Amino acid sequence: MTCYETIATYAFRSIGYGERLLPRSDFTLCQQFTLIGSGMIWNIYFGVLALLIGFCIATLVAMGKANPSPYARKPAEWFIFVFRGSPLFIQFFFAYFLFLSLKGVYPIFSPLTSATFGALVVLVLNTSAYTAEIFYGALQSIPKGDTEAADAYGMTGWPRFKRVIWPTMLRLAWPAYTNEAIFLFHATTLVFFAGFPAFQQRGDALYYASYFADKTFNPFIPYPILAGYFILMTLCVIGIFGLINARLNRHLPSANRKRLRIRPQIIR
Repeated sequence: MTCYETIATYAFRSIGYGERLLPRSDFTLCQQFTLIGSGMIWNIYFGVLALLIGFCIATLVAMGKANPSPYARKPAEWFIFVFRGSPLFIQFFFAYFLFLSLKGVYPIFSPLTSATFGALVVLVLNTSAYTAEIFYGALQSIPKGDTEAADAYGMTGWPRFKRVIWPTMLRLAWPAYTNEAIFLFHATTLVFFAGFPAFQQRGDALYYASYFADKTFNPFIPYPILAGYFILMTLCVIGIFGLINARLNRHLPSANRKRLRIRPQIIR
């Protein structure tokens, strides 16, 4: 089988298109690059959706924590504490067995026992907690003069939040949020490794890298390939978030614009 035929056969295997059986022997570099790259589709799926949904939830939770009312503040504080205080690895295990137990009583929870939806819920809640704490810190750092200027113009409620508080919060939080986004994409490797089973051997990039490492007894080929894919994805995240950061700071003089400082988290 040529490399072109291998790509045509396995490029979309992780989402159910192409050859169902995995290679059993005579593994080639093309097979490893193609299948690990195919698994990256799942990592991108989890990372993008968790970021988009988690961003919205985190904004609400951060506003709740900043609210003087204990009925809004306390649930937000406990939500952040629970999901930041427990390891993501354990959260995957706990969620899978919780959804499995609920499935036996309420069939409506059946879709959550699959990684497609169940693992996504865990990633959304986890990144929401971390992002909410970042946004809350940014809310506390908003210059008092900005809010006083809004009050002087008669802005209250939603217009005040939309035109003054929210944009300033994002501008202050964006460098730290970029690091959180990078970590989230890296954390997607735990989905099939931690608890959620891979249906018909359709796993993520780490699943295929582990498969080749086990079959060839040589981890020094598949894992560097996996690392290379994640480095490329990290560069894409940095590039996209850098453009957004420039957009958020477009009104500032060039000398006062903060550049992104990427500090990947090794251990959360």
